[in-house]
Amino acid sequence: MLDEGKKIAVLIDAENISPKYIKILLDEASNYGTVVYKRIYGDWSKGALSSWHSVILDYSIHAIQQFSNTKGKNATDSAMIIDAMDLLHTERLQGFCIVSSDSDFTRLASRLRESEMLVIGMGERKTPASFISACDRFSYLDVLFEEKKKADEKHAEVKKEQPSKTEDSAETAFKTGRDLGEVVKTIGELIDEQSGDDGWLFLGSLGNGLLNRYSDFDVRNFGYRKLRDFVQSLGMFECRSQDNISYIRKKTRKAKT
Repeated sequence: MLDEGKKIAVLIDAENISPKYIKILLDEASNYGTVVYKRIYGDWSKGALSSWHSVILDYSIHAIQQFSNTKGKNATDSAMIIDAMDLLHTERLQGFCIVSSDSDFTRLASRLRESEMLVIGMGERKTPASFISACDRFSYLDVLFEEKKKADEKHAEVKKEQPSKTEDSAETAFKTGRDLGEVVKTIGELIDEQSGDDGWLFLGSLGNGLLNRYSDFDVRNFGYRKLRDFVQSLGMFECRSQDNISYIRKKTRKAKT
């Protein structure tokens, strides 16, 4: 899935998407390339969007203000569509991630694909079929949220000493690349998402994936100079080399005899 050469713009409809999905959607977008634009659209004078404020700051997202010019008309959608076309004509991007459950973005997705852009859609299961089919790829955020919640329960021991949080704050809290438990969990996720059928993932792709998700990730934070040495020290993964290229996978459990 990962194309390390692609530059992606993530455009979020704040009036249609919950902030609890922010880390999930940015992580998912980073699987397709490097996110160079992160923009979110809404009428920020409305109290209904106040839950987005801290998330926007923590994840360094550019908030675009759009007042409602006419009652009953969605000016935010129009601003997002115009911005997408402006970004398209910069000729700097190879893909767009449109985050909304609104069918109003169907024509935008089709137009971007006509310009040979990779179009990734993200929204909840209520998203109309027209928008879903207009995208090259579509991810259901509520499904990803539920899967991540189950995975977090399996890694509950990592968080035993941390104070309890509500479901939304746990998802929107900024995650650092200096937190060992967080990094280990992400390594497992990247292997699951990007490895081949045999479970092996190119070590360089793992490194790029970690940097795409955490700008502060550095193996020297954990006392190592090489990524391979750091990964092997965790005891949960195995490495192999072939033609001077390193690969990683999860350790397989040996069947009991």
